[in-house]
Amino acid sequence: MTLTAQGVSIRGAVKKHGPVTVLHGVDLDIAAGEFFVLLGPSGSGKTTTLRILAGLESVNAGQVVMDGTDVTDKEPGERDVAMVFQSYALYPHMTVAQNIGFPLKMIGRDAGAIAAAVTDAAAKVDIGHLLARKPGQLSGGQQQRVALARAIVRQPRLFLLDEPLSNLDAKLRLETRIELKKLQRLLGVTAVYVTHDQEEAMTLADRIAVFMEGRIVQVGTPKQVFGRPARASVAGFIGTPPMNLLAATWEGHAIQVDGAGSVPAAQASPVARAVTLGVRPTDWRVADVGLHAQVELIEELGDSLIVNLRVGTQRAKLKTDATLALREGDRIHLAHAPEAAHLFDRDSGARLN
Repeated sequence: MTLTAQGVSIRGAVKKHGPVTVLHGVDLDIAAGEFFVLLGPSGSGKTTTLRILAGLESVNAGQVVMDGTDVTDKEPGERDVAMVFQSYALYPHMTVAQNIGFPLKMIGRDAGAIAAAVTDAAAKVDIGHLLARKPGQLSGGQQQRVALARAIVRQPRLFLLDEPLSNLDAKLRLETRIELKKLQRLLGVTAVYVTHDQEEAMTLADRIAVFMEGRIVQVGTPKQVFGRPARASVAGFIGTPPMNLLAATWEGHAIQVDGAGSVPAAQASPVARAVTLGVRPTDWRVADVGLHAQVELIEELGDSLIVNLRVGTQRAKLKTDATLALREGDRIHLAHAPEAAHLFDRDSGARLN
């Protein structure tokens, strides 16, 4: 079963709930066959955007286009999409086979065609041996596979997935997201996936749209979003631990961090300007000279350490090798390569370098 993917565009989507604007003119282009992730904190507008694509939410302004056709006012059943919910939404009184085949039964397919399609879809997600069971007899991971099979069986051209792994334990989430990516490639279908888990987004996505407060603040590949965050808010959201963000002043080739000394800048600023200095925890090293810091707490992760620091009056983290001999209370200097510094305007949050 190889499906025909479709491209999707959203143009100027505005969504309001009473006086509250949930989406502020969202624009988005998703290519056919792409695994596209909508990433952001709770309440940022990502799930609302997914529901608009599905036809479960209307827009107050804007347009939804699928394969060149305006579907803004079309019902969910007219859009050739399948949605997998966080809760799986399985019918407890039906067997696995009946749950998977239900969408086909609703459109009047004959029993023989349904049985063949169910067998095929179940095999794709490795649950062929569970077809006679009820959802209550399945683990969370097995229920999630049933929900995926039910989406596959309709042979839609667009898959919409709303945090489908969030109810699984950590180990199963890791295993299942690998299988999910392989399944999407096997089917050749376009997938739009919502998550607040940036590690999940980075491992699954061909491209990511980062949502903040009802707006898309950056679109790019995982490498682009991690390596060159467009705004301080993105930098502080992406990464484990996320990027350190420190109030500083940039003048000439020096970046002065409030109360902690200065570090060199890769490029010069002709005037003194208030900035936010961003440095990844893995880009810092303990050195003889650099920013003044004091060790407050050490988290041991086995092969590495996360060192919680006070840098001047601000808090930050260093991630380093477990062999580094540090103790709480130690005073150290932090250095980083000039090109590892990310500079953002202090007021607007926009990237400067």
